[in-house]
Amino acid sequence: MNILILGSGGREHALAWAVKQNPKCDRLIVAPGNAGISMLAECADLEIMDAAAVVTFAEENAVDFVIVGPEAPLAAGVADALRAAGILTFGPSAEAARLEASKGFTKEICDAAKAPTAGYARFTDKSAATDYVRIQGAPIVVKADGLAAGKGVIVAMTVEEALAALDDMFGGEFGAAGAEVVIEEFMEGEEASLFVLCDGTNVLAVGTAQDHKRVGDGDTGPNTGGMGAYSPAPVLSDAVLEQAMDQIVRPTVAEMARRGTPFQGVLYAGLMIRDGQARLVEYNVRFGDPECQVLMMRLGAQAFDLIHACAEGRLGEMKVNWADDHALTVVMAAEGYPGAYAKGSQIRGLEELPEDSSHMVFHAGTAERDGSVIASGGRVLNVTARGTTLADARDEAYAMVDAIDWPGGFCRRDIGWRAL
Repeated sequence: MNILILGSGGREHALAWAVKQNPKCDRLIVAPGNAGISMLAECADLEIMDAAAVVTFAEENAVDFVIVGPEAPLAAGVADALRAAGILTFGPSAEAARLEASKGFTKEICDAAKAPTAGYARFTDKSAATDYVRIQGAPIVVKADGLAAGKGVIVAMTVEEALAALDDMFGGEFGAAGAEVVIEEFMEGEEASLFVLCDGTNVLAVGTAQDHKRVGDGDTGPNTGGMGAYSPAPVLSDAVLEQAMDQIVRPTVAEMARRGTPFQGVLYAGLMIRDGQARLVEYNVRFGDPECQVLMMRLGAQAFDLIHACAEGRLGEMKVNWADDHALTVVMAAEGYPGAYAKGSQIRGLEELPEDSSHMVFHAGTAERDGSVIASGGRVLNVTARGTTLADARDEAYAMVDAIDWPGGFCRRDIGWRAL
């Protein structure tokens, strides 16, 4: 098969790595890709937010199957355009992608599906939102309704922090994403991620993970897109997972189908777990980043078979064959991230590192210049390893980190601390 993956980050490198291992893959194109992806697939200079351009490219290159990586093209209807052109596609419609693109919409679905989640209120008026925060007090969670590149959620531990978040959101910090704000009850517990494939009717859990959002060791400093992750998540025991599937995921999928907007793709449920019960924090409609890296490391070539069956509506036939192992990824970021950071610094030593089923460096924000790999983003590398135990995976990953020569980068040194 000729396969096209849309995206340019560590998630897409991990997807490409897993897909490439499957014998069904004849030709693999990633658009636009990055320096690491170019070492295993063709990279195409394609504007992935332009649905018409994506369809034309797929037709001209005889693409059999498209996997949409990021959320923005899904919310923009790229999957709809591909399916309308008769091209098999993995990823939800724009209407179904509202589960990530609108926090308020997700709350509506949870109410209709009776899925346990945080209490909330929605606002388009800053004054009313301010009054609500003052009445509720802190801690409290303030969310921009729309897509904000993973940065539109503020867990405010004081009323002042919450009011500052409202100033930012209603002041245009997140553009149109902040035109409506959802204010939620602060939920206590341990957070974990559950990844479920959905073909519109059937659901199949394909993995659990936990990530580290804060930039600094000990979960300190500002939120980021994620500084590392590991799989599986110990807090998501079999019993908790089944409760989450029965009370949250399956009712959500059923409600989406009832509305005439069946969900097809990966549903990423962020869960808060306390006293053996899960409540929904949020949905995303794509694989997490960096969670995808640890999931793909553990799934390997079967990931493609699962994704392909999902797109074809055959998910009921499938099961996941898990190895009894662990995977951990460490994000190396450019100094200054998540604030202002410099681009263009050279990264050395990557070619000396192992690349096999237990060790991979997935590139996120990299480019090639004069034969060298340079940093071109904030989160730059995902140094990933598998092990019999989580401690083994951690040790292998950090040994690889220590072999990379990149003075312009940094990482957290405590990924996995919760489980360990």
